Amino acid sequence: MAKMDSLTEELKRYFGFGTFKGNQEEIIKNVLAGEDSFVLMPTGGGKSLCYQLPSLMMEGTAIVISPLIALMKNQVDAMRNFSEQDGVAHFINSSLNKTAIDHVKADILSGKTKLLYVAPESLTKEENIEFLRNIKISFYAVDEAHCISEWGHDFRPEYRRIRPIIAEIGKRPLIALTATATPKVQHDIQKNLGMVDARVFKSSFNRSNLYYEIRQKKSNIDREIIKYIKSQEGKSGIVYCLSRKKVEEFSDILKANGIKVLPYHAGMDSHMRSANQDAFLMEKVDVIVATIAFGMGIDKPDVRFVIHYDIPKSLEGYYQETGRAGRDGGEGRCVAFYAYKDLQKLEKFMQGKPIAEQEIGRQLLQETAAFSETSVCRRKVLLHYFGEEFQEENCGCCDNCLNPKKQVEAKELLVAVLEVVVALKEKVKADYVVNMLIGKETSEIQSYNHQEMDVFGSGQDEDDKIWHAVIRQGLIAGYLDKDIENYGLLKMTKQGKSFMTKPVSFKITEDNEFEEEDDEAPIRGGGSCAVDPVLYSMMKDLRKKLSKRLGVPPFVIFQDPSLEAMATTYPITIEELQNIPGVGAGKAKRYGEEFVSLIKSHVDENDIERPEDLRVRTVANKSKLKVFIVQSIDRKVALDDLALTKGLDLTELLTEIEAIVYSGTRISIDYFLNEVMDEDHIQEVFEYFQESETDGLSEAIDELGADYTEEEIRLVRIKFLSEMAN
Repeated sequence: MAKMDSLTEELKRYFGFGTFKGNQEEIIKNVLAGEDSFVLMPTGGGKSLCYQLPSLMMEGTAIVISPLIALMKNQVDAMRNFSEQDGVAHFINSSLNKTAIDHVKADILSGKTKLLYVAPESLTKEENIEFLRNIKISFYAVDEAHCISEWGHDFRPEYRRIRPIIAEIGKRPLIALTATATPKVQHDIQKNLGMVDARVFKSSFNRSNLYYEIRQKKSNIDREIIKYIKSQEGKSGIVYCLSRKKVEEFSDILKANGIKVLPYHAGMDSHMRSANQDAFLMEKVDVIVATIAFGMGIDKPDVRFVIHYDIPKSLEGYYQETGRAGRDGGEGRCVAFYAYKDLQKLEKFMQGKPIAEQEIGRQLLQETAAFSETSVCRRKVLLHYFGEEFQEENCGCCDNCLNPKKQVEAKELLVAVLEVVVALKEKVKADYVVNMLIGKETSEIQSYNHQEMDVFGSGQDEDDKIWHAVIRQGLIAGYLDKDIENYGLLKMTKQGKSFMTKPVSFKITEDNEFEEEDDEAPIRGGGSCAVDPVLYSMMKDLRKKLSKRLGVPPFVIFQDPSLEAMATTYPITIEELQNIPGVGAGKAKRYGEEFVSLIKSHVDENDIERPEDLRVRTVANKSKLKVFIVQSIDRKVALDDLALTKGLDLTELLTEIEAIVYSGTRISIDYFLNEVMDEDHIQEVFEYFQESETDGLSEAIDELGADYTEEEIRLVRIKFLSEMAN
């Protein structure tokens, strides 16, 4: 083993660096001394070097347990670049065939290999355990160690088997490394790996070069992201989506809008994943659209923006993913789009999991909601979550600090919160405290008879949002604490007790407002929000003329929201018209000529500069579901069976079919209608739509009375639109 005082020389010799970052040197000394080490170091802090350098300096082979094949390949390639021979680093995982594994083993036995990366699944195989028993191991490194904890953002059950397998192979020093761990997760990792007495090296979580922003997720999110990426031309960025389907769809949309982009998710075959990752690293593309499978340990220093299309499931996940921006210390902009209903969907997905797991998942989601909605400095909230205090009041590098809200005195409100916490013996969560304050008699409150207590309804003058803000900011200020071990029960701190005895000024900012959009309905209804009201009015007149000439109601030609979109983006060709919501190829060809001619004349006469940046090119046949529905209807599959096949209820299926016919595709559902409705009933509803000025559902229900269900009216409306318009 080399002497300790030559560490900097060894760093220069192997990696070409003249100095260590942060506490790298201390960690490496601890590893070289044969001691266990727990390393908590934010993304970009240089975790990998903490085991790479000692592995080169020590006798034997270091075993690095790592969760992702892509990460292993990336790390092995990097190590080989620093060395004269490829055999210095290898990996064993499911992507290798027997010949390749035999080659790896030969290199290890010959003493060439200093670092061996293995997936936890490969580590459990009997033949690998047998092989590793017979080689000299310098130490074990567990990378992405947060995967051990159910409270971590990427829990993997196989990680909990690492310690017994290590014991079976042979005890050696252990280093566990992670970029994100709350105090609870850290304790879980150390306990599970049997390294409670390990020396802990904790770096600050503050990434001062990163800018954090949360935006409201609206229906025009695609346009907003495209506009943003185009403003960052030539810069590297990552867009994170929660589902594989959304990754594929949004990647196609970005591509159609002239952005150099590739998708990445765990459902792709490993060859394509590696190729796409390499293309991003080699700057053949600017943007990767990915699920969280992408980026763990990917060492690309110049990622300039990270966008979250969907808000992540936990703050650890958010911190880890945003941490891939600006690893070189340069600019890193982190923009996440938030809608509370996305978190509600995630909560629904947890149903069916064990109750304890659901409870953990819900708490993590609540922390994410609190972070998104708060108007307090985002850096302060994020660092507090990881057990670190950020002293400055304004970081100057997040949306809340750049647009600060006015602070209001909340001394009395905090006293009221603390009184409820004490009265309930510190045995309830934040939601329960808020319900007690506003006097909401939930079944849980009634079951304990807590509505009889003096504190019940003591805060009726304020709404629940204010009380949540008081609790969140009371936690950050240190007056309250959350007992994570115990389902997030609120406890009063020492500081809180002295505050109750002698209250001092406590100022808060109200949470940010995130108004929910109603985007469930098909594109219809509502007042005009066209950018060009003159053109909108002209197109309504043209639609009326066409309606009389063709003998169909105006809404059959184009719906109002489609006209609004035309009066905003000015399509002047049939191809451009097809990009308007609710206008498919069939409708554009049938009715489009006169509309694009009118728009072109208006643009020319008024010298209008068309907002190209606002026009999102949609992807032809972007939805496999729509194709599947049309083909199934052609084969006369009963609609309720069709819905069942795709995991939809009938209402959701009808919404999909309505979008298809509104866009101009002709389909026939007569085979199904005739099974579920009488012929004269079908005719009566059909005639109503022939004579009506609107296709609105509520108007139809009012007019047709209680004789028809909503589903029956929608089914006949689909028949009517398909036959009359398409």
